[in-house]
This record gives sequence, C-alpha cells and structure tokens, in this order.
Amino acid sequence: MFQDKTIVCKDCGQEFTFTAREQEFFAEKGFTNEPQRCKSCRDARKGNVRGGSARQMFDAVCSECGKPCKVPFEPRGDRPIYCSDCFRR
Repeated sequence: MFQDKTIVCKDCGQEFTFTAREQEFFAEKGFTNEPQRCKSCRDARKGNVRGGSARQMFDAVCSECGKPCKVPFEPRGDRPIYCSDCFRR
C-alpha cells in the first residue's frame, strides 16, 4: 500500500527517505502531514528548543505521600506537589 518516498529537508536541503513503514506508522497514529526535516535536523531542532541541555529539575516533597521527588518547575508553596506515583493516581 505505501511506498518509500524521497523528501527534501526544508532546513538543510538534503534528501531523506520517508519509508513505507514510517508512512504506515503515521497513518495508524492519524498524522496527516509528512515530515519536513531529516532526522539530524529534527534532532538538532529538538536540542535547540530545549536549550541544548537537560530540563532543570527541582527538589520537592510530595504533598500526598511525603516522599522526596523532583519536579520540572520551582515549587512556590501555594500549590500541592505530587511525586510521579501519586500524580498518576
């Protein structure tokens, strides 16, 4: 049903292959747009969006169970904080 397709990266201008398997995956997920960037440009873009480094994490204590945890925002004290286990519940 799907066939490999050659696409030109909009950032670097290099050709890359949008494989039949990738197209099938996109269709299963309901994605309607084809990729516009090659893998290396996508990876570089993700790094730039995040500042090129890991997200800063802050120490906190879970409001529900009292366990120490890390959160991706600086706790202010005016809202409860949950560890990942309590947050999932």
